Amino acid sequence: MLFDSSLRKELGRSFGATLVVLVTIVMTVMLIRTLGQASVGRVNPSEVMLVMGFTVLGHLPTILTLSLFVAITATLTRMYAASEMVVWFASGQGLFTFLKPILRFAWPVLLAVAVLAIVVWPWSNHQIRELRDRYQGRGDIERVAPGRFIESAGGQRVFFIDKDTADAQTGNNIFIAANERGMETVTSAQSGRLDVVKGERFVILDKGYRLETDTASGETRVSNFVEYGNRISPQIVGPTDNDSPRMKRTTVLMGDPTPRHKAELSWRLGLTLAALNCVIIALAATRVNPRVGRSAGLMFALFAFATYYNLIGVGESWIGHGKIGLLPFMLLLHGGIFALAMGALLARHAGWFSVRRLLPARRGTA
Repeated sequence: MLFDSSLRKELGRSFGATLVVLVTIVMTVMLIRTLGQASVGRVNPSEVMLVMGFTVLGHLPTILTLSLFVAITATLTRMYAASEMVVWFASGQGLFTFLKPILRFAWPVLLAVAVLAIVVWPWSNHQIRELRDRYQGRGDIERVAPGRFIESAGGQRVFFIDKDTADAQTGNNIFIAANERGMETVTSAQSGRLDVVKGERFVILDKGYRLETDTASGETRVSNFVEYGNRISPQIVGPTDNDSPRMKRTTVLMGDPTPRHKAELSWRLGLTLAALNCVIIALAATRVNPRVGRSAGLMFALFAFATYYNLIGVGESWIGHGKIGLLPFMLLLHGGIFALAMGALLARHAGWFSVRRLLPARRGTA
């Protein structure tokens, strides 16, 4: 049918263009954020793109929903402005009849949002945590990067090395600050090297000084040295014992309905229901005011989307703190928005609030 095919073709073009723009923006923001984490030693610099990819994959449900919302709003806005909607209305196609072809176009996107939110979201969070734990679990020497202050795996030491030699076992201008066993120590040396003594790894510092401060008494001792050896602890920090619900499978959350798990379930299910509601909201609320222009529709879409998702976040916090149950919140927010959107759509379809219905009927003149 011409009506269905023309509408879905235009929705497809608008959705594709919007998705490319949003993914590019999100990837740029995530790249900057991931590079910042890599600069402070939280992420392996060689795995920046991998971490960024998992992060963007976790945000795809939100990106797809916003792309679909903007695509429907932009398409209907253009059709109103070009008087195409008037032609379709005159040919017997009411506003409610647009819902079927729009849903026929949107159902693969809605299915993708559901799969990404319920299955892929916890998996991507778990993969990011594993990458960070693996990088954080390296030995102290492997964590040192030339020209940067790097915290040790246990968080008790800070290293700095100004390495300008081709040999990976040596370096110049070394600084080590440590807080161990009630002593704060600051060690500085002109150069240093890695060495193995009796089967244990040592870092040998040359020509420097060592400042020791007792944190309890405040007593300070300064010593100079020509050569100083510091044994490198072979212990490697294991993976973080993170019990965050964001990394647990949806079936695990449903099997253990604690407030924290219910809060995470409200977020995952809310992403799916919000995508469906956004389709109906876009159809029910889009209209063109010649005095405002086409940009008003896009501004409304962004404002409505941000408000809706903020409400989902607020509800997640309330459920996590036990202020409201999962089912009442889902019915109140998503069910309420669905009812209001469908009511507005049916009202516009029937013309309940049209100007002709509100004006009194004219009497015929003799």
